[in-house]
Amino acid sequence: MKVVVKIGGSLVKNGLPTPLLEDIGEVARSNQVALVHGGGELVTDVARRLGKEQSFITSPEGIRSRYTDRETVEIYAMVMCGMVAKRIVLALLSHGVRAVSLSGLDGRLLIGKRKK
Repeated sequence: MKVVVKIGGSLVKNGLPTPLLEDIGEVARSNQVALVHGGGELVTDVARRLGKEQSFITSPEGIRSRYTDRETVEIYAMVMCGMVAKRIVLALLSHGVRAVSLSGLDGRLLIGKRKK
């Protein structure tokens, strides 16, 4: 069976709980697991440290989205693909779970359309 696990960025920022890592390991023993993560708060923190204030847009439906100019996209990729993904992989490996990180850019795994 294929299982998708979504974790919020706060779990990554504050450290992945051991019980969660153990549960993922248990599920991964007999299933294909894809772990999807957040991390927007870390992106905002790093962007501010780099002197790049973040802008957000709220749609008429109340959905809040980050405005992503070229510089913000680069920071976002650096944080998500570098810091966040590697922290997760390291935590999983330390609990005996084989793991590799991929982004949507890798092999064109995901292709999205720009919001209008």
